[in-house]
Amino acid sequence: MNDTRGQKRTLTGVVVSDKGDKTVVVMVNRLVMHPVYKKYIKRRKKYMAHDELNQCHVGDKVLIAESRPLSRCKRFRVRKILEKTV
Repeated sequence: MNDTRGQKRTLTGVVVSDKGDKTVVVMVNRLVMHPVYKKYIKRRKKYMAHDELNQCHVGDKVLIAESRPLSRCKRFRVRKILEKTV
């Protein structure tokens, strides 16, 4: 059995929207190998994340961590801002 109770999933992405109060939308890119052609394909997904202090802005690179459900769509929290935009 795979026991991952103590480990929260963390993802790195770029903030694409900060219009919500205490909420940011983070775009996460990843590479997936095609099962037949063995070529890497870019996949991307948007996650809504909780930003308690409204510190993140569009273009910032952030680290988000999985958490308990905070609203209907929010399942992540902003853990750290890795790069700020000018």
